[in-house]
This record gives sequence, C-alpha cells and structure tokens, in this order.
Amino acid sequence: MTQKVQEKLKILADAAKYDVSCSSSGSSRRNTPGGVGNSVAAGICHSFTDDGRCISLLKILMTNHCIYDCAYCINRRTNDRPRATFTVQEVVDLTIGFYRRNYIEGLFLSSGVIKNPDYTMERLMLVAKKLRLEERYNGYIHMKAIPGASQELIQAAGHYADRLSVNIEIPTEQQLKKLAPEKDFQSVLQPMDQIHQGIQQYKDERRKFRHIPKFSPAGQSTQLIVGASPESDRQILQLSSNLYQRQKLKRVYYSGYLPVNEYDQRLPAIQTPPLVRENRLYQSDWLMRFYEFSADEILSPEQPFLDLDVDPKLAYAIRNLHLFPVDINKADYHMILRVPGIGVQSARMIVDARRFRHLTSYHLKKIGVVLKRAQYFITCNELPARMTDWDPAQLKSHIIAESLMKRRKAGDTQLMLFPPQTGMSKTPKQLHFRN
Repeated sequence: MTQKVQEKLKILADAAKYDVSCSSSGSSRRNTPGGVGNSVAAGICHSFTDDGRCISLLKILMTNHCIYDCAYCINRRTNDRPRATFTVQEVVDLTIGFYRRNYIEGLFLSSGVIKNPDYTMERLMLVAKKLRLEERYNGYIHMKAIPGASQELIQAAGHYADRLSVNIEIPTEQQLKKLAPEKDFQSVLQPMDQIHQGIQQYKDERRKFRHIPKFSPAGQSTQLIVGASPESDRQILQLSSNLYQRQKLKRVYYSGYLPVNEYDQRLPAIQTPPLVRENRLYQSDWLMRFYEFSADEILSPEQPFLDLDVDPKLAYAIRNLHLFPVDINKADYHMILRVPGIGVQSARMIVDARRFRHLTSYHLKKIGVVLKRAQYFITCNELPARMTDWDPAQLKSHIIAESLMKRRKAGDTQLMLFPPQTGMSKTPKQLHFRN
C-alpha cells in the first residue's frame, strides 16, 4: 500500500463512521474453484452472525467529495475538511489485500455524490463487478444505492452486491427539503421500489429455475437520522412500519444526530446525540419486527414520543392495564408476546408446554421468563395478579425503583473482591491465584 493510498484510507474510513446502516445478517455465497473467499451469513464489523461468529467489514467511502450541501452531513460541500477519492482499482486492491491478510470478511462501500448520481453509482458498481468477475471474490459486499441513479446501474449493482441500501436520512419530506434542499423523497423511494421488485423477481424465478443470477440476496436496508429534525417518534415508527410492509426492508437503522455542523441554524442546538431515544427506537423496531406490534400500538397521537424511563414494551403494558393480567395457561400466543419479561422463544415454549400440563412459576423460570418483570402482568396456578390495586403511575414508579435497587446491589457486589457470603477473611495481598 502506497503512502497516498494510506492517506486516502485514513480520511475515507473515518468519514464512513457516520453511516450506521451496515448489515448484521447477510447472504450465503459459496466459493468457486480458483475464487477468493466466501460469504456465510456475513455482516457488520465486529458483529455476530446467526452461528455465533464475530466478523468484520472494510467500511469506507468511495469519496467524501459531494455535490450536495445537506445541513446534517459532515461531508457537505461547504465544509472545509480534507477530501479524498479512491479509484475503482484502489478499492478492489484494498479489499483483496485485507481479505488475504484475514483482516476482513467483506466490504461495506458507500460514497458521497461526485459529479452526478450516475457517475458515482457507476464507480460503485464497477468495484463490485471487478471483485466478482476479475478477482473472483465471493465474500460479502454491502453497497449504497445512490438516489437519482439510473435503473440500469441499480439493476447491475444488485447482481454483484449481497445487500443494497438507500438512506432516507430525514423522516418527512418537509424537513428533508428544509435540511437538504437538493434532495426529495421520490429520488429515494424510486430505487427502493426497484430493488424490492428485483429481489421479489429473483425469489419468484428461483422457485422455477435452479440457476439464475442472484439479485441482492441479503435484501435492502436504510438509515434514519434521529434528532436532526423535529419529527416525533410516532412519525419515525410509522415510516419504518410502511417500509417494512411495502418495500420489505430487512432493517431500518436509527442514528442519533451528531452535532457536526453546529454553525447551521437549521439544526437543533444539542451537545450530545440522543442515544437513549435512539435505543428506544431500536427496541420499538424490534417489537414491530418480531413481537407482532404495530406502530399505532406502541405510540398514539396523544403520546407521540417514547418514554425514556422504561422500554416500549413495558410502557405499552402500563398504558393498557385493562388487558392484564394474562393467564399464561389460557391466553393465545399473540397476547403472551405482549407481556413484559417474555420473549419470542419463551412465548413459543409456553404455548407448546401447556399442552401437556398447567404451568407454574417454576416452569416459567425454567422456560426463561423474567418473572421479576412479568409477575405484575400474568397469572398462573399459584401466582396471583400483583397489579390489580395499582394505577399506571404507581406501577411504573414501583418497577423503576425495583430496577434501580437491583442495579445498585449488583454494582456493590461487583466492586467487592469477594461477596460477604463467601466468608473470605484474607486480604487480596494474602491470596494466591493459580492459572
């Protein structure tokens, strides 16, 4: 690697950290005779796949030059910062070189928009094409689809990349026009629709024919910036819900706004990103994807923002105490999923196990239910309802206080070298440890 390429890598790898819409689940692409690498459910840098492996991607921008002047972006054209641009061959050589040294298991390639969307998209597509056809590289590739690029380039990119993603960034078109006047929702949704159609067509043809070219086999994703514009959490979740239903996205990523352009008066005056809010949105997203919740169940017009004190599932249960307690031995799977402290796997095990006997609190513990949380919302053989005489505010305060007490006790124990019940009387200097 030349010094020039090293300098480019330093600039463009650092610029890529603001894009969080990497993939934690990927596709399976087998190696071929004479080829390089393979992709077995590969995903995001330092993340874990379904089979427990921790893998990493080379996460870089093709360029941090950009023709747009988006208020929230560090790479906006009016910012005075070091700029760099990789050639197509440089990205190919970096990927293969890092892969052969076992530094990475795949590539995450994004880019600023240089010259025009078609020019940028063509360069991204050529990187994937060269890796697949010339280097015979079979590892994981996640590529950005540039809004406004031609359908032919998006189609070609889908045949070489494992996952494509188009970032919406701002949840409403009104605020997008305010913060990024040169962008519009149509230019973002159009490639999303095209990718969705291509994926669906691939799946339909795969049922009929054994050997057909793959098209973005790991699906597509997007990113929303949280806190750069005044949208409510309800608006954000409704947009995410629509994307999951219509475009069949694999993931929607939420990125707490980092105040990188504090001089721009259109942006909120915050010092730190809203990380708790970001976390609550991820939890709500999980409820929609795996717990059969709708966006309207999680938030309502009367309560458009998520409760930062408790997780959204517990907040839902507290707001809807009339639905509880749930009889574990009689309730259906859909209702059991709504009980705080019961996960998807535990709910399935409860439904299966109660066919053979009535379940008790002992069985629920064995199944994996968090009874300290669930006990307020369920009944079973010997476990009566505990929240019948409490109003929502009292119950919330009690659960928060109990959680804080538990954390303090755990913290006190962790600070001690030996907990009191061990009966150790020796000081640390008197103790000898063996490997």
